[in-house]
Amino acid sequence: MSKIMAVNAGSSSLKFQLLEMPEEKLICSGLVERIQPNCMSHYFFKMDGKVVLDREVPVPNHAVAVQLVLDGIKELNIVASLDEISGVGHRIVQGGPYFSDSVIINEDVKNKIKELIPLAPLHNPAHITGIEAFEEVLPNVVNVAVFDTAFHQTMPIENFLYGTPYEWYTENKVRKYGAHGTSHAYVANVYGETVNKSLEGTKVITCHIGNGASITAVKDGKCLDTTMGLTPLDGFPMGTRSGHMDPTVISYIAGERNMELKDIINALNKESGYKGMSGLSHDSRDLEKAIEVGSKPDATDAEKELARRCRLAFDVQFKRICDYIGSYYVLMGGCDAIIFTAGIGENSAYLREKVCDRLAALGVKINKELNNDNSIRGKITNISADDAKVQTWIIPTNEELAIVRETVALVK
Repeated sequence: MSKIMAVNAGSSSLKFQLLEMPEEKLICSGLVERIQPNCMSHYFFKMDGKVVLDREVPVPNHAVAVQLVLDGIKELNIVASLDEISGVGHRIVQGGPYFSDSVIINEDVKNKIKELIPLAPLHNPAHITGIEAFEEVLPNVVNVAVFDTAFHQTMPIENFLYGTPYEWYTENKVRKYGAHGTSHAYVANVYGETVNKSLEGTKVITCHIGNGASITAVKDGKCLDTTMGLTPLDGFPMGTRSGHMDPTVISYIAGERNMELKDIINALNKESGYKGMSGLSHDSRDLEKAIEVGSKPDATDAEKELARRCRLAFDVQFKRICDYIGSYYVLMGGCDAIIFTAGIGENSAYLREKVCDRLAALGVKINKELNNDNSIRGKITNISADDAKVQTWIIPTNEELAIVRETVALVK
């Protein structure tokens, strides 16, 4: 038996899980958030689904966050000694063209992650800080990099190359890389295990829909195409991201609104999507609530207008989601199953119903009563109607478990 930790260092957060392997038993999990100087940060630990430690303290950087996590593990007597931890798996957003598999971290790996910072400026620096903090505190532990982009390295060149000057690709690494690869691979494999089929010969479309969202065509267990591009901004509209659009919008808005390039890119990443179109929130639950309120007979004009904007935000996203699913159906020459996962994909019956209704021409049809049954939350569920030609599944993702599995394989 060994204890393996999965770490997801975001730009201002550190999420972790500690698992007992090979039993895949979750020992504890937690989150350190609002990591920044001159600010009170918040962190908590969970065991058996219950919060067992919850504090607010200053956490100026990720090195301090790592120390808090390890101190908390000792304080809660989760381990007698930190030597019981035999491996740490780190989620890395951007691995560029260098990594098609997870790897044990060394200086060369860290240098390549640093080199790719321009492609993931919010994430890769945090990943490096997290890695180096763990290396300092646990110098004898194997650290493993698990890349969001690795699963997508099987895309053929015609699916990842942009129509730009070829030198932009060869000299500047401009191409589609994708994201959420660990999640897409995980749910595709769970589907195969659940239906007791080898992924060889299968065609599935995995829809990872949360605040960040992407869709992947998975044929024979390998990524054939995916929606996110050079960065996670590409694809369809998300919580705060615009998704794909005419790039000329940037130069046009720069002149029309007297905005600088960095401010426009920031707006496309953080002020668009649900948030920008609805004018309300990046959270789909807030939009669904506003639609419910604005649909009541006694709703005010302001509530009706807000409901209209929220419906519009959903309709734009749902249309684009279906565009990609339809194109991937054609690309793969059919589809066995569409899989919904991640926060919104797993929990929003509204999104699943509206998207699947739009896909009726492909033979997609769901059992709407089952789709709306709250008891299926968090469970692997086939929500297809009996006469559906393409199955529809909900499969909860577990990126941390996938990271731990990859880490165990390399630690061995």
